[in-house]
Amino acid sequence: CELSPTDAQRILDLYLGEATETEQSKWFAPSDFGYWEVTVERPLRLKSQLKNGLIDTLRFASGDEILREEIWKKYGEALYTSFASIKADMEAWLKGDEDEAEDSEDDGDEDEAAPKRKAVPAKRRKKLLDPTTWLRDKKLLEAAKQAQTALGHDVHDDHNAFRSLFNDFLKDTGIKLGAPEKKAIFKAVSWRDEYAPEVIAKRTKLKAGDAFEENITGQYFLTEGKDRYVLEYEADSDLRDTEQVPLNEEGGIEAFIKREVLPHAADAWMEPSKTRIGYEISFARYFYKPVPQRTLAEIRADILALEQRSEGLLSKIVGAA
Repeated sequence: CELSPTDAQRILDLYLGEATETEQSKWFAPSDFGYWEVTVERPLRLKSQLKNGLIDTLRFASGDEILREEIWKKYGEALYTSFASIKADMEAWLKGDEDEAEDSEDDGDEDEAAPKRKAVPAKRRKKLLDPTTWLRDKKLLEAAKQAQTALGHDVHDDHNAFRSLFNDFLKDTGIKLGAPEKKAIFKAVSWRDEYAPEVIAKRTKLKAGDAFEENITGQYFLTEGKDRYVLEYEADSDLRDTEQVPLNEEGGIEAFIKREVLPHAADAWMEPSKTRIGYEISFARYFYKPVPQRTLAEIRADILALEQRSEGLLSKIVGAA
């Protein structure tokens, strides 16, 4: 937008004049335009089951699942036992140097060439050609199958209880899995359910005399016998949302969350580390004048006029038929 010298002078005159509001000017403090952008989280709720169909997906847990399944069908156990012997052929296949279609009998049309496989980008190809990813996924698959034998096929309505049983199984069998590997297994055999208990991310035991008061930052109090704990839940990224809270909000962010969020989602909390401050000047918000609504008398007059214009029209149509 460009301001002419005349417009610029009008603005300057308003600014240098008395600080009174007119149709052309309003007075604000800088904080009137500011807001906190607050991230609102809700807990992840999962059910879990060591079901064959879910466990089988672990064979391709390193990503690119569709392509990995196709590779596995082509090369089978050689991916785990003799990767070096198939790597060159596999690389050529991923580059698109091999016919996409399988060999078949000549159909008599020699002019048509078999289509070529579209080349896989180098970054994806590099990971697919890394034998450690295949061995890692097989390790996850075998661990889950062993757990299935020990723990059964039952559906676990509480993922926390399932996770505890699975960790006990690993301890009893001596199977070593890192946190990312266990997370991959849990992801494969679990699914969201709004009625399941919250998935606990952290559980901290309070010492005698430690004070704690629940707030809106995702820390909750739990008592078990004489022990007291502070619980933090895993956030469900699918339910994540943001809110804009005015800097001038009376009571601040906490008052806003309690008034505008918790009545609709009682299990929600705000993540302090993700809070940002922004500013926005909306001229429409401060200077917009709504168009006056028509009166009932005007609407009634329009309806009566339409009735008069359409009077007898139906009779004419029926008579013409």
